[in-house]
Amino acid sequence: MRAQQIYNMDFDDWSKESGTWYARMKDAPASKRVWDSANPGLSTLGVNGTTPEYKHVAVQGEGKAAAKIESKKVLWAFVAGNLFTGKFNKVVELSGADLDFGIPFSGRPKSLSGYVHYIPKPVNYAKEPYLHMKGKMDYGRIEVLLMDIDKPYHIVTCKEEFFDTANDPRVIGRAVMELTKDTGGYIHFDIPFKYRNAKTPKYAIVVVTPSWYGSWFTGGSGSTIYVDEFKFNY
Repeated sequence: MRAQQIYNMDFDDWSKESGTWYARMKDAPASKRVWDSANPGLSTLGVNGTTPEYKHVAVQGEGKAAAKIESKKVLWAFVAGNLFTGKFNKVVELSGADLDFGIPFSGRPKSLSGYVHYIPKPVNYAKEPYLHMKGKMDYGRIEVLLMDIDKPYHIVTCKEEFFDTANDPRVIGRAVMELTKDTGGYIHFDIPFKYRNAKTPKYAIVVVTPSWYGSWFTGGSGSTIYVDEFKFNY
């Protein structure tokens, strides 16, 4: 099994197109348009929740950057910061999003390593079934799902078309890091994959967010996660 990586896992490549920040080089070919976020929807309002960070990076050097991902209150809606493999298609019903999660991937890594700096804020926006979280600290997550699917996983967030990542039989392997408190700066992590069978994955879904319950419009405005230098280890 080859030691497959995903383009721009070090988050060094960024470009701004029509006011929207993307984690890829300018005029990237389709094969390198692998990362997306809520930016295409937010930037129409002059806002980007996911942006390049050139000063606060885990590894210094010429051309080095990290990803800064922040949850925001935009007009009437709470928008969780996010960065994911796949494609943001369009805004739905003003506050929802039509998304395609995942990119073709056939590796079976042992772990995902990298650096993360998490800065949570108290939850000040909440909806059912998470009203009880209001006033508590936000909750972030880094999650990788290696999937047995034949095309990207399509979802419309306002219709809550989610699946149980911990138990869905289409998940071949899973690596997850839960973030429940301020890390006080960058920390290094190495998250092991847990495999459920010997199948070869077809797609990889990587999601990073400072507000895990943001899909239910629950989280803390200002919650921020910085990530840098991701790598699959074999």
